[in-house]
Amino acid sequence: MSSITPFTIAIPDDKIKRLKQKLVLTDFPDELIDVEPWSRGSPLSDIKRLTLYWQSGFDWRKVEAKLNQLPQYIAKIEVDGFDTYDVHFVHQPSTVKDAIPLLFIHGWPGSFIEVTKVLPELIKGGEDFPAFHVVAPSLIDFGFSSASRKNGFNIDQHAETCHKLMLALGYNEYVVQGGDLGYIIARFLALNYGTEHVKAHHVNTVAPAEPSATAHPVLYAKAQTTPLSDTEKAGLGRSEWFSKEGNGYYRKQATKPQTVGYFMTDSPVGLLAWIYEKLHDWTDHYDWADEEILTWISIYYFSKAGPAATSFIYYEIEHRDPQVFAAAQVYSEVPLGISRFPRDLILLPKLWNHTLGPIVYEKEHERGGHFGAWERPDAIVEDLRTMFGKHGGAYNVVKGKSGFL
Repeated sequence: MSSITPFTIAIPDDKIKRLKQKLVLTDFPDELIDVEPWSRGSPLSDIKRLTLYWQSGFDWRKVEAKLNQLPQYIAKIEVDGFDTYDVHFVHQPSTVKDAIPLLFIHGWPGSFIEVTKVLPELIKGGEDFPAFHVVAPSLIDFGFSSASRKNGFNIDQHAETCHKLMLALGYNEYVVQGGDLGYIIARFLALNYGTEHVKAHHVNTVAPAEPSATAHPVLYAKAQTTPLSDTEKAGLGRSEWFSKEGNGYYRKQATKPQTVGYFMTDSPVGLLAWIYEKLHDWTDHYDWADEEILTWISIYYFSKAGPAATSFIYYEIEHRDPQVFAAAQVYSEVPLGISRFPRDLILLPKLWNHTLGPIVYEKEHERGGHFGAWERPDAIVEDLRTMFGKHGGAYNVVKGKSGFL
């Protein structure tokens, strides 16, 4: 059962006042003067500048008003074995007849805001390219959705929540787009609810298994005899860098998320430095404006569950049996589309992707990083239009009409 009501973001004045008080009282660490900028983490000069702007220049009410131009709702979704949760989501139906219901799933350290750059284009369409009814939820523990508050709320439950949301909106058949956590949830949706409901999924992060002689003998033989391209070699180098230098956050959040939660909750500057590092390191020289950075961080700081809650999923991912990434590597018959960006974090040989299912679309982009819809909204929109267009591999996968608000 579910009920759906309109939603408006309205952060209390006292919470904004308390944020500014905490920013004034910040004690900053020192830093080494003879090392490369960013080699040890977020630079002190950047964090001081952003802290001052957050305290005295950044206008949350202006940002809030802009976000409230989005059509937002709360749905009450019951998750089996857990509770009934308030799920915040953006829902923008297209005016185009027979538009495709598209579930857009954000990752960490992102939020529903990641959909905002692609939303205006995706709802357009007609004869030349398909249009989409776009649904972009805040995951449980993120943004303005409820806190999970219980052990074991895993990717399975996130997928169940998203699926039940689409059904509550009248979308019995739909397609999925996701990166980061959104990639994993998209895979679980395809495995658990396809092909009856999930008709295709498109991802911009992909983590396949290496083909083996027993599980994929033909693909294994092909992989052994096919030389890697220059872009694949560069991708493996990027993946190795991430493994050695970039995923310390993952190990900590996947093992002791409660400990991380204290500074994320109590120190807005600690939260800023923790996330800002990823915004810099995971993008392809994207020129982040201070307003953008602080909007992303403020959504975390003002979130309903609190910023600490966003770490809990990493513990669940690592302690699930089988482990989540391994479970997501099971072959699914649901058509799969992939967008590869050279500064993403996991870039494995492209032949490996065929262990996941039937690939109906794949595009190697010349620039872009981990936050595809934010850095390269043009690329994500074009890839979706091509994949689901008249000559695309997922053309006409959604049949019949769907109801919506």
